[in-house]
Amino acid sequence: MAQGALFDEPAQQGVLSLGRDACVLRGFALPWVERLLAALAEVERAAPLRHMLTPGGLAMSVANTNCGALGWVSDRRGYRYSATDPASGQPWPAMPAAFAELALAAAGAAGFTGYAPDACLINHYRPGTRLSLHQDKDERDHRAPIVSVSLGMPAVFLFGGLARADKAARVPLQHGDVVVWGGVDRLRFHGVLPLKDLPHPLLGAERINLTLRQAG
Repeated sequence: MAQGALFDEPAQQGVLSLGRDACVLRGFALPWVERLLAALAEVERAAPLRHMLTPGGLAMSVANTNCGALGWVSDRRGYRYSATDPASGQPWPAMPAAFAELALAAAGAAGFTGYAPDACLINHYRPGTRLSLHQDKDERDHRAPIVSVSLGMPAVFLFGGLARADKAARVPLQHGDVVVWGGVDRLRFHGVLPLKDLPHPLLGAERINLTLRQAG
């Protein structure tokens, strides 16, 4: 893969390699969409979306919540995982069966066995929102892969190197695409470019991202 390249092939069923242990599974989540959205509505009723604060005190532009045994949280004290929702003091909603089944199937399709996600960060993007380059490194064990599910509006995923300054490939993602990365690629920097206002027929002017991790 040439870093900085734009992967602009049409969205379709298939596998796009991003590295030795990283790939996009085109349309992989489509058979799960109805179950995912029904389960998502239940999760968000129990733990409503919110704009978390960065350690610097700024509100994140992307609204989020969590489900699973652990939830990723951010505030002035830093980034970390918590077994309880800071907004309610209650445990996060349980991981829906559809989320866990999809994550296990996607990890297996990407060559990772024995995957047991215990945390799912749910992000809601609107036109113009973005996610800056970062590493997923708050997890206790970095051997397990990340499984990231895209629903709704298209986005351009940035997939960089092991240093922030490395040039990042730009990878268009469509509704139903799943990105999986682990192994030697597990700590690569990644992010999302500002979303264009291209409403999706089912979800309108919104992109939903489910990021499943084995955190504990």
